[in-house]
Amino acid sequence: MNNINYKHLHYFWVVAKEGSVARAGKSLHLTPQTISGQITLLEESMEIKLFERAGRGLVLTEAGRMALSYADEIFHLGLELKEMLRGQRGDRPLQFSVGITEVIPKLIAYRLLKPALQLPERIHISCREGKLNKLLADIAVHKLDMILTDSPIPPGMSVKAFNHLLGECGMSFFAAKNQAATYRDNFPHSLDSAPMLLPSDDTTLYCSLTQWFDQIQIAPIAVGAFDDSALMKVFGQAGVGIFCAPTVIEQEIQQQYNVEIIGRTEDIRECFYAISAERKLKHPAVLAVSHAAHHDIFS
Repeated sequence: MNNINYKHLHYFWVVAKEGSVARAGKSLHLTPQTISGQITLLEESMEIKLFERAGRGLVLTEAGRMALSYADEIFHLGLELKEMLRGQRGDRPLQFSVGITEVIPKLIAYRLLKPALQLPERIHISCREGKLNKLLADIAVHKLDMILTDSPIPPGMSVKAFNHLLGECGMSFFAAKNQAATYRDNFPHSLDSAPMLLPSDDTTLYCSLTQWFDQIQIAPIAVGAFDDSALMKVFGQAGVGIFCAPTVIEQEIQQQYNVEIIGRTEDIRECFYAISAERKLKHPAVLAVSHAAHHDIFS
């Protein structure tokens, strides 16, 4: 693979942003033939296809989508550098890139990240949601400063990153207001045969819940499984089933989703981790998150 020609990369970036070679040509004041030829040279130098035909148009390949994400960063930083040297942005904000696994409740994520936004210096926060394996790949190449997740790095993962336990708490169970009284009496045994909304079966919380159900000898009826915890709460609000969430955010859940607590347990503990590329935390925003988690949120 040859070195990347950044002029060719810029043409690729503009085509991807504009959605067609013709519109990119108007933006760059070049003929479509010139742009197509330059992108072909880029693909040949990288030894991979970046676009593929879809009818009369072009769509990005998987490699093209990955290349676009890097090109976005390259040209965004180039613009920042140009503006800073011109004196237009001497106060560039501190960049804070966070990966958040899909199972982390949005309310928890916000409470953990809020202290970073209150630092004296200006912060530009970028949040990316996804599976842990994908986020670990991003932190390995320093595209992320931190990952928020409910489990440590899986054994056997060949990635240089480090776990930092932020805290843990018990779980609260919620139901729609017209159902709460029915299940509040005799909790947790009232959950036996009750409709239950569960996290997806590849999560740590799902395993903890099913083990707890077995231990107390109850068998709720699973009526739904969700990757997105916020969507699960919306279904719970509509009365489809009971759901659980970390006790530390139970007040916010009651207010936001208009549901009631039917019971709590400390037998299920949900843990929250920050994963970083450094053993010792240094980024000011990551330090703020860690300090608030240990001294305010989970204290």
